[in-house]
Amino acid sequence: MHAFDILGDPVRRRILELLADGEQTSGAITDVIRAEFALSQPAVSQHLRVLRENGFASVRAEGTRRFYAVDATPLSDIDVWLERFRGFWDQRLDALETELARGRRASRTASDGKTNPLAKGT
Repeated sequence: MHAFDILGDPVRRRILELLADGEQTSGAITDVIRAEFALSQPAVSQHLRVLRENGFASVRAEGTRRFYAVDATPLSDIDVWLERFRGFWDQRLDALETELARGRRASRTASDGKTNPLAKGT
């Protein structure tokens, strides 16, 4: 299965988001996914299996509990693929950053009631 097929499913994306915060038990993952997506425990287990079998997650057993963690290898492959598209949004993000800085300077100037000396020449 292709990486984008895996990530195309919102449940699997959400599971990866949960795992990005650190290792999680299958029970904790199931509780969140059941609450957010109204899926059964077997359905959540299937999504975990897909992530595991396709290298997006690893699992370790500790007694009867299963702990899942993100495996970043397939994510780095996606990052490499996305690299050629970053130029499309980098310029827009830089422009947004400039506008936000201007807004902050204007806000400081208005709240000071006088011209901010740092705002000169920008």
